[in-house]
Amino acid sequence: MWYAIVGTDVPNSLEARLSARPAHLERLKQLQEQGRMLLAGPFPAIDAEDPGPAGFTGSLIVAEFASLADAESWAKADPYVAAGVYASVSVKPFRKVLP
Repeated sequence: MWYAIVGTDVPNSLEARLSARPAHLERLKQLQEQGRMLLAGPFPAIDAEDPGPAGFTGSLIVAEFASLADAESWAKADPYVAAGVYASVSVKPFRKVLP
């Protein structure tokens, strides 16, 4: 099943985010190579493709896992969690309808 993982950043997280980004992206690439990634990306803090020093307010990942428990376990092991980028992470089942 698909699961939506939403991480919400702590204030002023840009430096920690940039530092942990390579490890974070590596885990996402693994999901993609396994055919389990639907989409992933950050939420810019301002209405801009590149928010610069304004940074980001969080991230969205929609990926396939065997269970909610597996998705939650994967999300808890994210490098952004370990680096203190995320203030909170929510994981919810997601049903893709369109396109």
